[in-house]
Amino acid sequence: MRLFKHPLSNHLLLPALTICQLYKMRWQVELFFKWIKQHLRIKRFYGNSINPVKTQVSIAVCAYVLVAILKNELPLPQSLHSILQVLSVSAFEKALNQILTTTLSENYDSADHNQLMLFDL
Repeated sequence: MRLFKHPLSNHLLLPALTICQLYKMRWQVELFFKWIKQHLRIKRFYGNSINPVKTQVSIAVCAYVLVAILKNELPLPQSLHSILQVLSVSAFEKALNQILTTTLSENYDSADHNQLMLFDL
């Protein structure tokens, strides 16, 4: 049976603290990409090189931050996820303030506040 070691752990000239810090930084990168997968709506990348991927991730992060700022400015009790869902469905139908205050408050006050109303019946 052969044991495989990670290339960083084979560098015997580096101090153990340096290797530990490198692994810790790598773990932070892994957590960042996990957060991207869970919170940003990137279904596929539109380019193969580094520039379009960085641009697409930057735009998605900016949109997420803008909605987070909007949630803090308007005292909305809903989660950021539900606000993003409503905006993805009806972003261009009405004024943004009207969409967030009326649509979200009506659905949040109902018995099933996890179900969003898409159409006025």
